[in-house]
Amino acid sequence: MKNTKTYPWIVVGLLWVVALLNYLDRQMLSTMQESMKMDITELAVGENFGRLMGIFLLIYGLMSPVAGILADRLNRKWMIVGSLFVWSAVTYGMGYATTFDQVYWLRALMGVSEALYLATALSMIADYHTSKSRSLAVGIHMSGLYAGQALGGFGATIASNYSWHTVFHWFGIAGIVYAIFLAFTLFDIERKPVVTQQTTTAPKSTMLQALTLVFGTFSFWILLFYFMASSFPGWGTKNWLPTLFATNLNVDMATAGPMATISIAISSFLGVLIGGTLSDRWVQTNIKARIYTSTIGLGLTIPALILIGFGHSYAAMIGATLLFGIGYGMFDTNNMPILCQIIPQQQRATAYGIMNMGGVFSGYAVTLMLGTSTDTGNLGADFSKLSIIILVAIVLMLLFLKPKRELCGN
Repeated sequence: MKNTKTYPWIVVGLLWVVALLNYLDRQMLSTMQESMKMDITELAVGENFGRLMGIFLLIYGLMSPVAGILADRLNRKWMIVGSLFVWSAVTYGMGYATTFDQVYWLRALMGVSEALYLATALSMIADYHTSKSRSLAVGIHMSGLYAGQALGGFGATIASNYSWHTVFHWFGIAGIVYAIFLAFTLFDIERKPVVTQQTTTAPKSTMLQALTLVFGTFSFWILLFYFMASSFPGWGTKNWLPTLFATNLNVDMATAGPMATISIAISSFLGVLIGGTLSDRWVQTNIKARIYTSTIGLGLTIPALILIGFGHSYAAMIGATLLFGIGYGMFDTNNMPILCQIIPQQQRATAYGIMNMGGVFSGYAVTLMLGTSTDTGNLGADFSKLSIIILVAIVLMLLFLKPKRELCGN
């Protein structure tokens, strides 16, 4: 099966489910505060609940570069299977938690295990796919994250009919079973050695050599800023879009939450299909096509952010959210393929891990900033101002990033 022509797409399908579980398991906690605080009273305090969100982001961000470095050196199949098994076991264990400290440390462990996944999976997918299908393959995988984010919002619904313990147990068991299934169906691809005029070397380098190459590439710094800048509205919508819907439309959170998350998930998937297909075809004739596709998509988020911030009708808010999702999907599907044009295959996971850390820390900062904006009644206005940093990032990307031929994969 590994050597069949369809297996690269089977890999995408297998990892799509893992991506869904990755976001589903981390998002569920945010929706079940009301149910859990009846048994763990400390969760009724907003500051304590914020600590749970914060410890995950902090650990996840710090571990992302480590995960990338490991993925460039170890068998990626077992990293993926192991990380899924551990975070699913943590999810299952969360159902037995009886104190705040237990939930806190389980959440920290989840940050470690989940951080091992994304850079590892994306590097594997990029290796399995050529330039003719790489963006679409990456994008379809990323849509699993969107689906997990949307489905995570239904944790509270299930908890209201059963219990929050049951929710954690069910999804924890599902992930453990799927990890065992992957152990028999997922295979890594052999990474090619580095070929020079003098010699052929093994595909591994020392950690210092890898970091020196990555940080010594000017285009990587441009891509890193571009990725971090986009993470401000990306994480802003994840954490605050339901609040904006509820505030701007004057509806309760039970209505605003699903409306916001589902519209983002559907439109982002549409953006993935548009951006992935366009980029893969266009890059065959224009080396900067992936950059152009990505910046076109991110450009769509600029008017969307302004309208989301100041919209006060269902048409305006849903329309702006759909536009944002399409644009962000076009951007999201091209990050790893663009990285393939500036960083060699042997350092790609390391580079993406660094980018992921920068993006998560940007998300942490914007979450705190928009929380303050909410308290002062300026959430919409400050949300719309995120469009400024997006515009700056697009200009820098178009002017200074210099892609080469695609350096990884077949």
